[in-house]
Amino acid sequence: MSVAPVRLDEIAGMTTGVCVVGEGRPVLALHGWGGSIQSFWPVAERLAPRGYQVHLLDLPGFGQSELPPATWGVGDYAGFVLAYLDAAQLGRTALIGHSFGGRISLMLAADHSARFSRMVLAAGAGLRTPPNLKQVMRSGFSRTVRKGLSALHMNGLRDRLRESYNQRYASEDFLNAGPLRDTFIRVIEEDLTAYAERVPLPTLLIWGDQDQETPLWQGRRFEQIMPDAGLVVFAGAGHFAYLERLNETIHIVDHFLGGGE
Repeated sequence: MSVAPVRLDEIAGMTTGVCVVGEGRPVLALHGWGGSIQSFWPVAERLAPRGYQVHLLDLPGFGQSELPPATWGVGDYAGFVLAYLDAAQLGRTALIGHSFGGRISLMLAADHSARFSRMVLAAGAGLRTPPNLKQVMRSGFSRTVRKGLSALHMNGLRDRLRESYNQRYASEDFLNAGPLRDTFIRVIEEDLTAYAERVPLPTLLIWGDQDQETPLWQGRRFEQIMPDAGLVVFAGAGHFAYLERLNETIHIVDHFLGGGE
């Protein structure tokens, strides 16, 4: 398997990993949390020969890009992407976003639709999953205990209990976030339903029916609330369905973006 050729550019004052391949209609692909340019390289190298110029970025804090200068939310990442579009002097561009990249894409498509032509969300995140009663009770009990320990100035025990709780119940992305942990918390707490409801762009939703990170109900919900969206479901595929069914993904995305024209 080939590796994407990455160069380092300065975007919005930050050293940023960038890869551009092909000539033709511009496409910008945004990777998921913990990913990098390499996450979309199999897509890029197959789309490019079909008449596209595919732009890939290492989002700040990932791949070869610098960490963001502060705790960022989705809007900060969207602003960064706009800075790249300006630097690259791109006109109307097609958006492809996977998971966390889908969050950014949703905000961009809702607030800056004139800069984009169409959008593909592959297991796009952005909808909050309501906690069940057990999770609410467990979390509430943990917070109460930590608050009591703080009041007793038993901060060491409080911190050990918090870490133990996180190790048992927190997501792998949270545990591996390192210096981006506060950014991760801020990002996942943002419900982007209102953005999805006002995206005017034609949108293709690609999902795996075995996705445990962004379950299929979220894809179906996006299809319901977005003004112009259609859902493609890959049976047996998971959170990276676009890679698990790469050939089918390329065919569908090429057709959607106008490759047949």
